[in-house]
Parts: sequence; structure tokens; C-alpha cells
Amino acid sequence: MDHTLPNPNCPAQPGDPERRFWLMTTAAASGVAAVATAIPFVSTFAPSERAKAAGGPVEVDISDLPPGGMKTVEWRGKPVWVLRRTAEMLASLQGHDDQLVDPQSLKDQQPAYAKNPARAIKPEVFVAIGICTHLGCSPSKAPKDGNNPSLPADWPGGFFCPCHGSTFDGAGRVFKNKPAPTNLEIPPHRYAGDARLLIGEDAAS
Repeated sequence: MDHTLPNPNCPAQPGDPERRFWLMTTAAASGVAAVATAIPFVSTFAPSERAKAAGGPVEVDISDLPPGGMKTVEWRGKPVWVLRRTAEMLASLQGHDDQLVDPQSLKDQQPAYAKNPARAIKPEVFVAIGICTHLGCSPSKAPKDGNNPSLPADWPGGFFCPCHGSTFDGAGRVFKNKPAPTNLEIPPHRYAGDARLLIGEDAAS
């Protein structure tokens, strides 16, 4: 029996089984090659596990954030607050520096552009990681007139940690004689427009 493969350049004869076998084999091999070529190409578009773990920037729309309102978003597994402060909230940041551990934000808890009394790029928009610097609990927003019995009568407004009683003013600066040793951390961030924030990226990135 002749086991020679048919010549693919020869015209196919109607009903020629050997010719059909050759065409099917060639097509299958081409398909495998195409898939093998496509897999590494497509994989370049899929984020790696390392990139996912690192956590890219998070975009936040603040166009619907009213004065006094706050949003919480997740960045790198951490809660990040975005608070639109009112004029009264900004005024409350003054007059109690002597009660604060680090009123001038001298410790490295924020980017250079947030090293100011408001600890913000724009004074009215406060961005902070909502994790207490004591043992990692999440403080809650504590307004000036919140009627919290754990807060002093002259409380200016800010944040209160229910786990161990640490208190922070409206710029995330910690009060003295509390368990938390440092101010709340300010993450890198920048404005991508008048109403859009990028958390986790700044102009130097």
C-alpha cells in the first residue's frame, strides 16, 4: 500500500479522502498555532496578581458630595474618607493647637502638598485614610453637635475612635493624652478635574 501523503499543490479530486485528510490536518495545525500566538498577546492586557495586590489609583466623583457630606472608598484594602468641609468645619480647625500632639503636621503622615493647617490640596475637600493610628480601628465622623457623651463639651468636631477613645479634629490631627500616637494618614491624591479625585496617585507619580 502506498503511504505517501498527497501533494497539497495538486488539485483535489471529487470525493478524494486523502485530500480531505490533508486539508483537515493543515487547518487544525493552523488553528493551534493561532491560539498559541494569541494567548501571550491577550495576557499582556490582563493585570498581574502583583499589580492587583499593589492596588492602582481609585477615581472618585465628588460632584454629588454636598457640604458636610462624606464618601468612603476603598484603596489598597483601606477605607479612604473624602469629606467636603463647610466654612464652619474649616473655622473649627483653629484655636486648639495646644491640645494636639502634632498641630503643624511635622511627622511624616501626609504628602508635602497636604502639610498645611487643612491637610488638603483644596481646604474644603479633606482626604484621609480612615484607620486609627493606635490599633487600626476605624473612627467615625463626630460632628460638633453630635451629643456624644464620650466627647468634651467644647468638642470642635472631627472624628472619634470607639475602640479606645482616640479623638481627631476635622483635619485628622490627634488630640493629646489619647492612645493614638500620630495624626491620621493622608494618602497620595490629586485632582483629575474639578469634580474628580484620584486616590493613590499624585502629580509626582
